[in-house]
Amino acid sequence: MSDAVATISWRQLREFADVDLTRSFVLSWHAEGEILVIDIDLFLAPEHPFYEKPRPAEKACIRPACIEFPSCEAVQCGDIDSSEVAETAENLGHGAIKDLVVLDDGRYAISGEFGTVSLVAERPILRLKRP
Repeated sequence: MSDAVATISWRQLREFADVDLTRSFVLSWHAEGEILVIDIDLFLAPEHPFYEKPRPAEKACIRPACIEFPSCEAVQCGDIDSSEVAETAENLGHGAIKDLVVLDDGRYAISGEFGTVSLVAERPILRLKRP
């Protein structure tokens, strides 16, 4: 038996079709009731239905968005670990996203310039915001 943990990459989740999280940026984290909300600048691939050709000064199609984790029960990042999801979320940093993986049913890890954030929640929902 192997001790290796089988993970599923964000690239395999339908919620993240036609976007690139590794070219996206976390702006903030907060809780809305039992929902962990991650505000991001999201990179859209040309295949995405809301993709627009970048303006001359832009190099990519970036849109404001958020990733919501409903029924979030726990959030941890390094030394930041509180029994309150809202309190922990407020103390998380921002920066480029490196990866998001499903560790197993209901457990996720998001890594980037802000460290590695582990959480327990329902499947994520990606929402684009109006510009």
